[in-house]
Amino acid sequence: QAMQKLRHSFNADAESYERTRPVLPEVVFDDLCESADLIPGSRVLEIGCGTGQATRPLARRGLSITALELGPQLADLARDRLAEFPSVRVVNASFEGWDGDGPMDAVVAANSLHWIDPHVRFAKPARLLRQGGVLAVIRIRWAAPDVSDPFLDAVQEDYRAVEYPGDPPPPADQLQPWHFPPEAGAWFSEILATRYRFTATLSAADYLANLSTQS
Repeated sequence: QAMQKLRHSFNADAESYERTRPVLPEVVFDDLCESADLIPGSRVLEIGCGTGQATRPLARRGLSITALELGPQLADLARDRLAEFPSVRVVNASFEGWDGDGPMDAVVAANSLHWIDPHVRFAKPARLLRQGGVLAVIRIRWAAPDVSDPFLDAVQEDYRAVEYPGDPPPPADQLQPWHFPPEAGAWFSEILATRYRFTATLSAADYLANLSTQS
């Protein structure tokens, strides 16, 4: 129940989500398309599209995308933001409850796979994919800036005061690529694991607004 409540929380402030969530570098999507052999017209299912931060760069590459989004406000905003792409369909539904219209060439989960019921987290993408299709998992993690800001250390006390375990983000060079866990092995073989370093700059107001979009 706690997990269900948390994964609905992203819908509370769709405008802030759209404005302040980091957008990945274009090279991420270039490499994704190359490693998954995706070409214009390839069928892609996106799990948890939010307001379309990852959907837009995929759509610009001519992919045919079904984007699932649990939050109705997020889904509405995504439809507005993606209206210029006729090959994108935004569906307000959970991945677990969606009936599916596979086979897909790729299933993409950007900052969303960990919210999916573990019983279907890997089994359902495998069922929806064509033979040889790819599950692409993208995660954005915060890293400490190269020039340390004392704020990052000082604010941990505030996190602890509200019973959140304070822990400053590690330096960027300590973050390692994410790998498929053992339970994925029944359905998938890992073909690529890499990481991309990029910088997002937020004003103080947008930083606070971004916090409201975190679970």
